[in-house]
Amino acid sequence: MTDRELFNTYNKEVYRTCLYMLGNPMDAEDICQEVFIRAFRQDWQKIEYVRSWLLKIAVNQANSFLRKKQFSQTKQRMLEAFYQKETSSPVSKMIEDDETKTEFTQLLQKLPVKMRAAITLRYLNDLSLSEAAEVLNIPVGTVKSRLHKGLKLLYKEMKKEDGKHARCTREDRPSSSHHQQKEAKA
Repeated sequence: MTDRELFNTYNKEVYRTCLYMLGNPMDAEDICQEVFIRAFRQDWQKIEYVRSWLLKIAVNQANSFLRKKQFSQTKQRMLEAFYQKETSSPVSKMIEDDETKTEFTQLLQKLPVKMRAAITLRYLNDLSLSEAAEVLNIPVGTVKSRLHKGLKLLYKEMKKEDGKHARCTREDRPSSSHHQQKEAKA
């Protein structure tokens, strides 16, 4: 396999990992390039599990980037660049899908970096528990723990968001007695 073949084979996966970790397409592109520059400078042909090795570099580079910038705020959309919309789906479904991706992105960004990394590798890159553990350089049990806690936090955040939406709609909606009073005055 040549350097070009390596890049073409793993570019999207490395970029997706960087994007999920960073939340910003421009930053993800920069880190993705750094990952492949590092890989090309090393003797990557001797690496047995190239995919896991590249993803490990990507996670480490992303974590390094986050530490340097003291990344603490929710960034903008993460998923738009990766999910190809079906041409046969109706416009309303595409809009709904976009809103769901945006909401998921925002919820994912609220998680601590370590949990976000575990969830990104396991569920968005379809790595096995052992592969995710290898990439993160932690025991499988720790991956399981981070996944469990991360999913639990995501669930709590989703419930909190649902509660906010429900309160807004109830408060914004005038009561029937309010309508009746307005009509009586008119």
